[in-house]
Amino acid sequence: MTEIEQRRRDVAGRLAELKIDALLVTSPANVRYLSGYTGSNGILLLLPGETHFFTDPRYAIVSKSIPGKSHVVKGPLTAGVAKVIKRKRLRKIGFESAWTHYEDYDKLKEALPLGASLAPVGRIVEERRMLKSAEEISLIRSSVRINSEAFARVLKRLRPGVTERDVAAEIDFQQKMQGAEKSSFDTIVAAGARSALPHAHPSAHRIGANELVLIDMGAFLDGYASDMTRVVHMGSPPKKIRNMYRAVLEAQLAGIAAVRAGTTAGNVDAATRQVLKQHNLHREFVHSTGHGLGLEIHEMPRVGKKDKTRLEEGMAMTIEPGVYVEGLAGIRIEDTVLVTRNGCEVLTPTSKDFIQV
Repeated sequence: MTEIEQRRRDVAGRLAELKIDALLVTSPANVRYLSGYTGSNGILLLLPGETHFFTDPRYAIVSKSIPGKSHVVKGPLTAGVAKVIKRKRLRKIGFESAWTHYEDYDKLKEALPLGASLAPVGRIVEERRMLKSAEEISLIRSSVRINSEAFARVLKRLRPGVTERDVAAEIDFQQKMQGAEKSSFDTIVAAGARSALPHAHPSAHRIGANELVLIDMGAFLDGYASDMTRVVHMGSPPKKIRNMYRAVLEAQLAGIAAVRAGTTAGNVDAATRQVLKQHNLHREFVHSTGHGLGLEIHEMPRVGKKDKTRLEEGMAMTIEPGVYVEGLAGIRIEDTVLVTRNGCEVLTPTSKDFIQV
């Protein structure tokens, strides 16, 4: 049995408990996970024992390589889905409520045969995606290595006077030169007071001789993401910045130490917050401690307050506490880690020493 076939079997095995006859999969990442399809227009109808793939004529040749039964549809794909539902005499069809556009839902509902209905379901494919296979882990490792190598190359070119956009462009270029498909999200480069904006967009601001620079970057390799944040200081950092950095690093290491199979994501988040509270910086920590990653840069589990998701061996996630002081600076330190039976493996090889340029 191939990996894709096993994934389909696992998801299809949950249809009975959800009291649905089939599941309509429309999330691009979920479609890829269950089929290998990487095009821009494709959906799956998953039944116990069989899968139907729908796409448009642009992908007719590609559809021949998709496991299962393929349907090339001229016009809305939902029309093709409705025909199969009618032919198979399906009564209750689950759909991904977080991903299905209302217009598509409305058209499909109108096209359903008498007696058939649609039922919203939770993120059952995303739940399956949390556990990475050996092949997926290998791809994430390689993506992480590309990410770190690109950072090392950019660091050699970093100097006062270049703009945030210059640095971001160089990061994206270096990641592609190392084999990445593209960046896994819009690269963040923020200098000086702008680093206190957790998700700042690179600007035309020229990096000053005594400014802190926050860099958040990631790569996609064969569909799988990496994610890393580091901060560097142009020149010698003042005492307040050094103390902030030590506190965030201590919190990040505490979060990593808390990761292990069996604990909850909320417990990991609490470990980082407890450290920052000791340094009276907990109020400046305005986001969750981390997130899963894989085919998407943000996946389940969310490593946030009171999240009850139990961590399991084979989950890949980030640990990234940060503090942000308006008008001064923001510091975030982020690694990609893999949950193991007795702890976790830090996949990110980049040093966490406070770099001074």
